Amino acid sequence: MPPPAQAAIYDGIGRGYASHRRPDPRIARQVLDALGPSQRVLNVGAGAGSYEPDDGRTVIALEPSAVMRAQRPIGSAPCVSGVAGALPFPDDSFDATLTVFSIHHWPDQRAGLDELRRVAPRNVVLTFDPAFHNRFWLVRDYVPEAADVPGSTPLTPAEVADHLGGGAVEVVPVPADCVDGFFWAYWRRPEAYLDPAVRAGISGLAQLPEDLVESRMVRLATDLASGVWHQRNADLLTLDEVDAGYRVVRAGS
Repeated sequence: MPPPAQAAIYDGIGRGYASHRRPDPRIARQVLDALGPSQRVLNVGAGAGSYEPDDGRTVIALEPSAVMRAQRPIGSAPCVSGVAGALPFPDDSFDATLTVFSIHHWPDQRAGLDELRRVAPRNVVLTFDPAFHNRFWLVRDYVPEAADVPGSTPLTPAEVADHLGGGAVEVVPVPADCVDGFFWAYWRRPEAYLDPAVRAGISGLAQLPEDLVESRMVRLATDLASGVWHQRNADLLTLDEVDAGYRVVRAGS
């Protein structure tokens, strides 16, 4: 049987993921606040463990990719192999579920969300609105192909909340010095995208042909050296944070 789609993606591109995808403390606070008093938490699509609670709660992680599971640090929560659409747990096994930057890789997002509701009364989803990604300067001016890679069109945060039975949708601002290396993280530090190791931690870039991305990064380097990038994006240079479409969806009780 072939591996699940999300496992296959990260088995191929996720080998250095833990190096550049470290939790940003400001985003981590929003995630923990959304979990509220929940003590038994299932982290679905847990990856290398970013944003996993480490504050004394009982946490079980679920991750389909062996490559990602192998990067979990010593002492992190126990992690089982599995997929969101068929959670290997009975009904109401947990107080809350958490999934972080994961649902865009689920083959059937609604089925996965149904499973979250089945195993816990509270569901917390950190995700993104694809409309914001598609107008990001990196996509707009350099790699428009990133708008079409697998996982580029998740349900909108509002659709996620609606499918989970209603809930709050909170803006997650991206600070200019964001620690986590996700897609928008370097919006005011464009030179970071020239680093292949940084790009390897961004699924929307890592899934594209390497030679294509390299050629576009040559163009970016040229625009940085000439000042064209700075002129084109002058409105960003005075900002300390931006709304890049990242959202925490908090549903249930």
